Order: sequence, then C-alpha cells, then structure tokens
Amino acid sequence: ILILFSVYINRHTKIATTHCFIIGCGLPPRLYINFCNKLTLGTCFVVAKPSQMDKNFSFYVLVTANHVLNEIKGDKATIYLRKRVGDTFEKFPHSINIRDNGRPLWTKHPEEDVAAMYISLPDGVDISLLGTAMFADDDMFNEYEIHPGDELFCLGFPLGFESNDAGFPVLRGGKISTFPLVPMKKVRRFLFDFEVFQGNSGGPVYFVAINRYYGGVFHLGTGIQCLVGLVTQQANLKEKTLFRDELHSLGLGVVIHSSYIKETIDMLPPR
Repeated sequence: ILILFSVYINRHTKIATTHCFIIGCGLPPRLYINFCNKLTLGTCFVVAKPSQMDKNFSFYVLVTANHVLNEIKGDKATIYLRKRVGDTFEKFPHSINIRDNGRPLWTKHPEEDVAAMYISLPDGVDISLLGTAMFADDDMFNEYEIHPGDELFCLGFPLGFESNDAGFPVLRGGKISTFPLVPMKKVRRFLFDFEVFQGNSGGPVYFVAINRYYGGVFHLGTGIQCLVGLVTQQANLKEKTLFRDELHSLGLGVVIHSSYIKETIDMLPPR
C-alpha cells in the first residue's frame, strides 16, 4: 500500500498537520510540509512488515527519504486517510505521532537517506499491501538482466502537483542511466533519466516488464514487477567560475537501491 499525505507546519505553534490519503493498487503517498514560510515537499509509501511473533500478522511501515521526515517540526501530525464509498473515495482525519517529546520515532539508515517508521491505520481504510518480497536484490537484477537503457517508473508529487482532484500521484518514467548496477552494497545509488522536482524525494521507483528477454529466452506471458529503490535527489554538476560557483541540474534523478530500504525496515524495533 502507499499512503498519500501532506503536512503543514504552523510557524507559530510548530505543530505539524498532515493531510493524508490512502492510495491502493501500488500507488504511493504524498507528503508535503510547510514551516517557517518555507515549503518542503516529498513523497512516501507504506509497506507491510511481518510480525516476529505471528507471521500471519503484519505492521504498517512508512518509508521515505530521511531528509523529508527530518524537516518536519513537531511531535504530532494529523493525516487524512481515504476509504472507498461506492465508486469514489472519501477522506477522513487520523492523528499519528512522528516524535516523542522531540525524539524521532523513525529509524534512519546509517549510510543512506532512507527512513522508516511504524504507523497505525484505522479500520475501513481501502488499501492493498506491498511486501518486502517485491524489493529487488542483486539476484533479481542479475536474473532479469536489468541494465542501462531499461525503463523505470516513479510515483510522486513534483512541486506538490497532483494528477487529479482525488489527489493521486503523478506516474513518470525514464531509463536507467548508469553502469554498473550491482552489487547494491558497493554501488549504493544509480541515476534515473527523469527530472526531479521538489516533492519527488522519497518516491518509490519500480521496474515493470512483460514478455522480457533474459537468459537467452523470451518469457512470453510472464510479468516482472519489483521495487528497485527510492528517489533521494536530483543530480547536479557544480562548476567553478571566475566570479562564482554555479550549480547545473542534469535532468537526472538519484535513486537509492532497494536493499537499503529493506535494511532500514529490518532495523526497526521488533514487534
């Protein structure tokens, strides 16, 4: 499942108010924050983490770029969730804690810009669960021969823009732009040929293919779907000139490999 939400910070009270919408069918959430007259945008998504006590039970885990959560001020957020009513969606509010007396409740990966935290969702929310089994690893990249030039897809909210009045995210695509891609622990990040705007940070990046050719065979009728990472930033080139330094956007997204997302989720306190 993916959660779409937006967060506003009152510059006087420093309390965050989050407007959140649930989007099922593999779509993600939106998170955007406004505090101290500065608008910060980002995207997040939610996955299911199986309980260590009961494998038939899972906890909701919110995932995003760490810098997105880190810029939210305050301990509480109110999120507006979505439930299906007939053939439409209806939003309703739900309060969550993101800090405890200023102490962050999320877990940050020690090496990468990835954050994860447990989140509670009320009954009646229309959701579809996404498990960590869909996270790509080295074996998947090698088996499916994922390579530069392959197309990826990303969900997010560039500059806070929504695809429609229902608040669904914008689906965009681009090609893998770097080599090598594995091993993930050494490569860590790769480039994705799509322009990143404020609001894309934390967005999930997917690989989807049908009838793919790999292993010397066309796999007709077979579909492949996996999460390959999340967007952390845009790629820039810093140029030193005689009078000043200039920063040039290269129109490329920087993606953190999915293995770091799974590691962050695994670092959460056991439940």
